[in-house]
Amino acid sequence: MSRQPEFPVDAQFPARWSGRSMSGQALDAATLHTLLEAMRWSPSSMNAQPWRVAWGLAGTPAFARMLDLLVPFNRAWCEKAGALLALASVRNFSTGEDNRWHAFDAGAAWMSLALQGSRLGLVVHALGGYDHQRALAELGVSEGMELHALIAVGYAGSRELLPDSLQAREQPNERRPVAAFAHEGGFLL
Repeated sequence: MSRQPEFPVDAQFPARWSGRSMSGQALDAATLHTLLEAMRWSPSSMNAQPWRVAWGLAGTPAFARMLDLLVPFNRAWCEKAGALLALASVRNFSTGEDNRWHAFDAGAAWMSLALQGSRLGLVVHALGGYDHQRALAELGVSEGMELHALIAVGYAGSRELLPDSLQAREQPNERRPVAAFAHEGGFLL
């Protein structure tokens, strides 16, 4: 499937998608740090940079602990990821004042990581299917933080490496047209 934008846009946007098939090769530390460096340059309100990342490379105890947090459906394909990351953000500015943009800024950092990963030819997939309460405790998420997602990153693998039920889904999906989410002057429900 070739994804075609409705309007002119840089090719990196339609090229990025959240695949699942990964080879099982561990991500090397240099590649991981390139992804984290991309996050570093994300825009943020008042330059607070509220995002926080916990990570584990394949084959390490940190990776195994994060893998164990996933629901069985996600664990089945994430076991071949090269790294697992957890993305959280700090709710307050350093002054103690509420940062109501912390999640927005963490989302921008996630997109920077996703685009950098795509540029490197990696599979990058954010996950909501994990035991949230256990993750808070096991990853050390403090009361002043919010955990947003776990993220699987890895070198692409063949679709046959996936469970049978996922093989047919391993392709870029289409997107809703711009007119479905953008309206002049207000929001439509």
